[in-house]
Amino acid sequence: MTGLGLVTPGGSELDSTWSAVLAGRRTAAPDPELAGLPVSLSCRVPALEHPVLRRRGSARLDRADRFALAAVAQALEQAGLDPGAWDGSRVAVVTGGGLGGVRTQDQAMARFTELGPEFVSPYFLTGYLMNMVCANIALCFGVTGPALSTCTACASGTTALGLARELLANGSCDIALVCGADAGITRLTVTGFARLGALSDTGSRPFDASRDGFVIAEGAGALVLERPEHAAARAARPLAHLIGYAASTDAHHLVSPHPEGRGAEQAVRAALADAGVRPEDVGHVNAHGTSTRQNDTVEAAVLRRVFPHRPPVTSAKGALGHTLGAAGAIEAALTVLALTEGTVPPTAGLDVADAGMDIDVVAGEARAHPSSVAVSTSFGFGGHNAVAVLARA
Repeated sequence: MTGLGLVTPGGSELDSTWSAVLAGRRTAAPDPELAGLPVSLSCRVPALEHPVLRRRGSARLDRADRFALAAVAQALEQAGLDPGAWDGSRVAVVTGGGLGGVRTQDQAMARFTELGPEFVSPYFLTGYLMNMVCANIALCFGVTGPALSTCTACASGTTALGLARELLANGSCDIALVCGADAGITRLTVTGFARLGALSDTGSRPFDASRDGFVIAEGAGALVLERPEHAAARAARPLAHLIGYAASTDAHHLVSPHPEGRGAEQAVRAALADAGVRPEDVGHVNAHGTSTRQNDTVEAAVLRRVFPHRPPVTSAKGALGHTLGAAGAIEAALTVLALTEGTVPPTAGLDVADAGMDIDVVAGEARAHPSSVAVSTSFGFGGHNAVAVLARA
């Protein structure tokens, strides 16, 4: 990993997001667009400005696409890569997202209903289709290698990382641009999650005894991955290494995790085996930590079984909310920063730890804790589980 980029409710670039997470700053706020719904809290990205968004046609892009382009541009800048000078056929794009351009879809449906079909924008489909984040990144940065879009719900960002790693390993590319992006804060999407009982209207409190759901959020995370030989040839400084990955499926329920966490545990153990590390080698865990009753209980039990040495655990969702399909990529980038700085961020919103969990969740303030290896977990509706193992460079 040679470059990172973040666009989140904590800030529109890497440093501001990291500062917000380190400080445990909660970004949830009442959302006027959600007024009158059973749940009206959201975590929105602040005003976003980046040169890449001044390109012709960018104003017509869905919010998810705009977030993605800005995050990828940041990551490329940090990596020291110039798209104008590379061989685009040796570059891949792999994106993850859960919803596609749902805001664009809502706007098109409103115009269709109120005014008729002739008033629907011809840009509707190119703003709505799930693959368009991937396609826009490829178009913007001149990527002509593999361009793949993954959807495993809230595990999508981590799934994209794993797929990119495979493309690099099998020689399909020298550079992979990985991005998770979602912008699902719409009245219909929020209503859907609220009807499932997944949302909180008081705040996200991962692993807290009084947690009652997540706060919906939006954003994007981008990571530049390179084959080690390619990075070395251009004297690039690696930030971290993606040394292990695994995925599994619960095959249990469409929206509830397996009560014993069998699929999640399978993925964690397989990722460790893929990385060639022992559980006790893991210095900290970036947990999925959604703040729902079921997820946190099941995840804590899995972490307790796999990591009996009780490494520090953190969840960024207390600060940033749940960015859905973007979460895995955003949290992988945060895990890289935690490894680089030897600091585990606090879990914002955690006041009284659930006594039955028996895991060491960092709360209150960031903890100085140098680690060589960290694990980042992601779980999604449909029973999707994806786990990445990262090592300090």
